[in-house]
Amino acid sequence: MDSTTGFRHIPEATVSRLPLYLRSLLEFTEQRVATVSSERLASVAGVNAAKVRKDLSYLGSYGTRGVGYDVEYLVRRIQEQLGLDQDWRVAIAGLGNLGRALVNYRGFGERRFSVEALFDADAAKVGTEINGVVIQGTEDIERTVRERDLSIGIIATPAGSAQDVAERLVEGGVTGILNFAPAVLTVPDHVRVRKVDLSIELQILAFYVSGTVTEDV
Repeated sequence: MDSTTGFRHIPEATVSRLPLYLRSLLEFTEQRVATVSSERLASVAGVNAAKVRKDLSYLGSYGTRGVGYDVEYLVRRIQEQLGLDQDWRVAIAGLGNLGRALVNYRGFGERRFSVEALFDADAAKVGTEINGVVIQGTEDIERTVRERDLSIGIIATPAGSAQDVAERLVEGGVTGILNFAPAVLTVPDHVRVRKVDLSIELQILAFYVSGTVTEDV
């Protein structure tokens, strides 16, 4: 597919790997590497070469036999597909230890995500600042999200308040939610939710570290 004809549908599994490729490609850019083979990109990204070639074909990029892929071109294409060719204004709800760590995470700015609003239900935190952003009460979510045209919300609240916060974010106009709360959210079909459950990830990791072996059934 020519780059001027738009993108074909990309499977969700491929979308989940694009940030891995982008991170690797940006490292190659810093090293002044102009072209990269699918094998080398696969090795750095932690997947196999056939999967890399298949994934990149969805971007209309097939590489050149004996030469490989143009690194700068791939960086641009992946950034475009992930929406990283524009700035994203983000709200974070829940300013406990995790929420504060997220506010201070430098990777957001490096990927054009700007934390523009903070919310917490604790009256003692309301009115204080983190990195120059004033913490507001959760009752201000709808108005602030609407006024500041925020597109993405991050929920780092306790489970019991996560659904209410999600509804307020959606009412304000948020269409993407990253949920760190240990709760399943119910949102309209047009809103995309990505759940990050650290306890589940640790339990899965513990399974592999324990050396447990199971037979296929």
